[in-house]
Amino acid sequence: MPTPRHASAATRRWRPAGPLDPGLTVGPLRRGPGDPAFRVTPDGSVWRTGRTPAGPGTLRFTRHSGEIEAEAWGPGADWLLDGLPALLGADDDPTAFTPRHRLVHEMHRRTPGLRLTRTGLVLESLIPSILEQKVTSDEAYRAWRLLLQRHGEPAPGPLDGLHVMPDAHGWAMLPSWEWHRAGVDGKRAATIVRAARVARRLEEAATMDLPAALARLQLIPGIGPWTAAETLQRSNGAPDAITVGDLHVPKIVGYALTGRRGTDDATMLELLAPYTGQRHRACRLILLSGHTPPRRAPRFTPNDIRAL
Repeated sequence: MPTPRHASAATRRWRPAGPLDPGLTVGPLRRGPGDPAFRVTPDGSVWRTGRTPAGPGTLRFTRHSGEIEAEAWGPGADWLLDGLPALLGADDDPTAFTPRHRLVHEMHRRTPGLRLTRTGLVLESLIPSILEQKVTSDEAYRAWRLLLQRHGEPAPGPLDGLHVMPDAHGWAMLPSWEWHRAGVDGKRAATIVRAARVARRLEEAATMDLPAALARLQLIPGIGPWTAAETLQRSNGAPDAITVGDLHVPKIVGYALTGRRGTDDATMLELLAPYTGQRHRACRLILLSGHTPPRRAPRFTPNDIRAL
């Protein structure tokens, strides 16, 4: 029997041990401006939904007088509140990071509240990462939005328009025409279905060290180093989960650190070698700097397979 959407909220107050920027920390969890699972309201509250081991839930939190005030609704409410500190970087150790470049040092100084989020939920980050394979961000965000709106469920709690993603069985049973309607090609759809069918084993990666977690995810055909790293950055808060195989990241890192254009993955990894153990954090700081190479080529025009 579905849980009433407007059942009483569970609450929690938590005081971070050091500087914390909640929006910056959980920002990577938002999949585009229209993400049905994530919203920031005008009062500064961050809302996010989750398909937790205890069931669907909605979490709202905001900062007030140095404390985080949180509410949660649904069967997953207690699970989400228990995970609030980890979500906001309590398990992260920013003191392990030493800037080695001027730009990185400056961004590190300007963002003392940046922490690496850890959701503890693998499938939640894996599916949108698969949707982002080999397509533009706009295409992936649209697919995620349409799939959640059509096949997720209205999120518990008082905020309308939020949705909780389908459970693993729901993803595995989506018919081919629904993937097509969302603009998702057969290869990405098949990868998501394969992952959903072994979701329990994949969720175990949330408690593994990084090499073991990367290996576990990449046992699934269609999940390579890029997708695995993008997932574990969010589910595990892994500070060394470096994204390789990306069209833009190596070029941005290379340009930011050397002023040269056209950096490839191998050169990027050489440049980031001084940050081994913290390469994901270094990349976050570089990307936050906005120091990107000037555009020379025309913007890529995506194909919309829904018209086929």
